Amino acid sequence: MSAPPETPLLDRLTARGRAFLGTRHAVLGGAMTWVSERHLVAAISEAGGFGVLACGAMTPDLLAAEIAATRERTHKPFGVNLITMHPQLMDLIAVCREGGVGHVVLAGGLPPAPAIAAIREFARVIAFPPSLAFARKLLRSGVDALVIEGSEAGGHVGPVSLSVLAQEILPQLPEAVIFAAGGIARGETMAALVDMGASGVQIGTRLVTATESIAHPNFKRAFLRASARDAVTSVQFDPRLPVIPVRALKNAGTEAFMNKQREVSARLAAGELPLAEAQLEIEHYWAGALRRAVIDGDVETGSVMAGQSVGMVTAEEPVADIIGRLVTEAETALGRRLALEPAGL
Repeated sequence: MSAPPETPLLDRLTARGRAFLGTRHAVLGGAMTWVSERHLVAAISEAGGFGVLACGAMTPDLLAAEIAATRERTHKPFGVNLITMHPQLMDLIAVCREGGVGHVVLAGGLPPAPAIAAIREFARVIAFPPSLAFARKLLRSGVDALVIEGSEAGGHVGPVSLSVLAQEILPQLPEAVIFAAGGIARGETMAALVDMGASGVQIGTRLVTATESIAHPNFKRAFLRASARDAVTSVQFDPRLPVIPVRALKNAGTEAFMNKQREVSARLAAGELPLAEAQLEIEHYWAGALRRAVIDGDVETGSVMAGQSVGMVTAEEPVADIIGRLVTEAETALGRRLALEPAGL
């Protein structure tokens, strides 16, 4: 294995992010259900990044086992991503405490205050703001760091691109620890974002085809063959049933999801389901469809969640090479910028 890259310029700009995570590089692995499990998460942390376990719909017992199994594979820092709408959220937080988890990422909506308070007793809290106003609110509520994720990302996404979120949020919160995510596949983009004030970046799509990823060969091949325009967002069928858009490769499963929305909307209208249960049923649908694709290799009717950077995923390679190339490219880009600056400035 080649020696880790020397990145002094990047290190200086990401010092706050690296200190917050306790890692060599300020690179988080995006939490991808069924993909971000013990093998990939440990590999990310071992490569100098920060792996994040995707709890998804796991039960507390399953999460406890996954945390323990990850600890057997790495002694370096990693975190756990919890979905705020999970019916056993507080039990999962307790599992994280018992497992010695130092960072908990809350996703899937505005985190409830009791959850933030419970996590802060033993770990740092990371959350996703969809706007500057929400970013400020999260920081006031006790969240320790933010991930601004653009609509270019895979999986559940918001409506605003990273290029806009970065301009809106980073200059206004210069003292906050903020990681940028969505559409990041090359180091030049990482360099630009940390130069704007980001403390680091989060990448997901690029890691799906990593050698250490347990994703089915069919799932990886779908990524290697796809272009950016193949990764599309789902459409909301019924405005009475708010559904967070999901970006995935277009296939037969796209139409199947529309049918599922019609079914759940009809039951909601008939009074057979309260809104919260209807939304949770949609989330369970996605979890099942994603499992069929990631684990079983059904890339026709399953959900092949992918970000728009999928068009730049061209090979299956070790995580260490992916992260090493990303930070080396970022360092080179920062060096070019420095070389172009007038002397004495």
